[in-house]
Amino acid sequence: MKRKWIVWVLGAIVFMLLSTGIYLSSVVIGAAAIDEKQLVMSETSEIFDLEGEKVAELYTEDREIVDIDDVPEHVKNAFVAVEDIRFYEHQGIDPRAILRALYRDILAGSAVEGGSTITQQLAKNAFLSNDKTFLRKTKEVLIAMGLERKFTKDDILGYYLNQIYFGHGAYGIQSAAELYFDKDVQELSVDEAALLAGIPKAPSNYSPAEDPKQATTRRNTVLALMERHGFITAEEAMTYQGKTVPETIHRSAANKALYTYIDMILQEAEQKYNLTAEEVYRGGYDIVVPINTEMQEASYQLFQDESYFPDEAKDVQGAFFMMDHRTGGVAAVQGGRDYVRQGLNRVHVKRQPGSVIKPLAVYAPALASGNYHPYSILKDEKADYDGYAPENYNGEYRGEITMVDALTESTNTAAVWLLDQIGVETSLDWMEEAGLQIEDSGLAIALGGLSEGLSPRELAESYTIFSNDGKKVEPYFIKKITDRHGEVIGEAETKTQEVMSTQNAWYMKRMLENVVDEGTASDGSTDYPLAGKTGTTSFLEVEGGTRDAWFAGFTPQWTGALWMGYDKTTEDQHLQAGSSYPTELFKEILNQTPVNGNAQTAFQKPENVNDLEDPIEMEPVNDVSASLTLRGGGLFNVQLQWTPAEDKRVLYRVYEVNNGEGELIGEVEGKSEYTIEGVNVFNLQEYMIVPYNAQTEQEGDPSNVAEVSVGSIFGIAD
Repeated sequence: MKRKWIVWVLGAIVFMLLSTGIYLSSVVIGAAAIDEKQLVMSETSEIFDLEGEKVAELYTEDREIVDIDDVPEHVKNAFVAVEDIRFYEHQGIDPRAILRALYRDILAGSAVEGGSTITQQLAKNAFLSNDKTFLRKTKEVLIAMGLERKFTKDDILGYYLNQIYFGHGAYGIQSAAELYFDKDVQELSVDEAALLAGIPKAPSNYSPAEDPKQATTRRNTVLALMERHGFITAEEAMTYQGKTVPETIHRSAANKALYTYIDMILQEAEQKYNLTAEEVYRGGYDIVVPINTEMQEASYQLFQDESYFPDEAKDVQGAFFMMDHRTGGVAAVQGGRDYVRQGLNRVHVKRQPGSVIKPLAVYAPALASGNYHPYSILKDEKADYDGYAPENYNGEYRGEITMVDALTESTNTAAVWLLDQIGVETSLDWMEEAGLQIEDSGLAIALGGLSEGLSPRELAESYTIFSNDGKKVEPYFIKKITDRHGEVIGEAETKTQEVMSTQNAWYMKRMLENVVDEGTASDGSTDYPLAGKTGTTSFLEVEGGTRDAWFAGFTPQWTGALWMGYDKTTEDQHLQAGSSYPTELFKEILNQTPVNGNAQTAFQKPENVNDLEDPIEMEPVNDVSASLTLRGGGLFNVQLQWTPAEDKRVLYRVYEVNNGEGELIGEVEGKSEYTIEGVNVFNLQEYMIVPYNAQTEQEGDPSNVAEVSVGSIFGIAD
């Protein structure tokens, strides 16, 4: 008897040791299977503008991680009541629940109830595949036990609530609260919490947006369970069960107007911060961008409006890029009229720029050389440069023209002549400093004849030299990016490079403003102060055909470029209109962008900079009179008089005429008389006046030649 007792005791000890060993082994195996990186869930990244308004969300799983401490008790209770009432008591698995589920499955003759705890569900969702095998179930149990040893109950419940799927693309309790109730999880009422707790078992069945009746029944079941387990009173349960459920979800459809901007955010995130698109979509980043949402939306909607594109141009494309030239922040961008995500982004595609390059290739380098100024006289005539013979688009030639007028009227022959005078190398060096790598070396550069061309982004960035007082500004899309823990990944800084003097930049700004006011860019209208240049390239295969049409310009705040054309121009597919269309569309985009309170109503001249004066208007002088007088410093003097021009800036050069030849003897500005002192009355000369323009350094036509009248001084009539 004693021996049997000893054997029984020993057997019990062995059993206990084996059980303990199995348990400890299970815990060790389960803990070893836990890779905490698998608990790092995909989280929605959010894009905000500079004012903190949400612009868009990026996600593969729409999830916003919420701390378990921010989840109200009644929300936790709802999930515990319906999913795992003994959650706070078991160690990862619940034998009672398993036996109860097995008993009900036997009665039903099939699997109708699962016995998985919340911990097991977390183990299955985070660490295991969906293969329904015995081994998978064993792993689930082992991992659940490991989780219980590694984390607190609140940690486990937090992981679970952030991970589960609620239908309609929403993952986690916070996204579900926003989706169904348009509120944060902290604001959920008991009945709302009960409805959400009932959804994960079968999201397609229990979504109130899919089936309000089933959703109501399921919610009421959860409320009954909460009442049964003491989380709410019977009276509260009845009150909550009488409430209606929402039948709509709160999610805005993808905004096509943002497609190009979002793609360029992702491109910059990878290039600058080494974050792939997948990392951004999964990482829960907060991205602050300098977007102007009104301009972004306006540019998209106007790109869809056929009336802003040539009538005969079917399926014509366009691209638009606008940036804040003070900071570098990109305000709006469109990569095409029918842009698709990750598709052809025409903002980057190089096109023939036409005359829009003239300020960059010709006029700015000429000013920088110090040999030319806005009113310098250029030749406007047909000429042959070793086989290259440019012509003006209107077939008209003045012979001579000021730089201001040549730019305003987009005169081709004057631009080519000036480039020839300053030298192509001077132009290329200046453009290289401006960030433009031009591989060509011929005079055709003056008219945009490039082998590769320029993109809308390149042109907009280059034009910031004129809009930003001579400093080129580098554009950026991401102002600031932080990770899910609030750590700053990167922050943009305004990067500038001085390319030309403030004085010359102001001259360019004034001349380009004149192009908009009365030159080739005068089509359309806008209340914004605007300066800029048009560009049109010919499609030589078709008479009158156009390949590319441009406008590049700036306001006191923004600088941008707009292109129109086809991805491939052919005889059957080409433009028959020029730059008037992009010019008008550019202005209309501005018109539909509200003016903020800090907007300037005019371009502000920098300090210590001379303004560009209006052109001096000379008038012919035909009424010069000369009379002998005693007034003056000599014994006898000659008084010249004439009718002056209205422009008081006109200089009048006084010439003494001898034998038909004139000798300059004096000069007066804006006056109508001149005194020649100490003349010899026995040898009086003849005189004439010649108007002189100090801006253009040109004389006007000489006046009549006046003989001196002596009768008045001696009282004798002539």
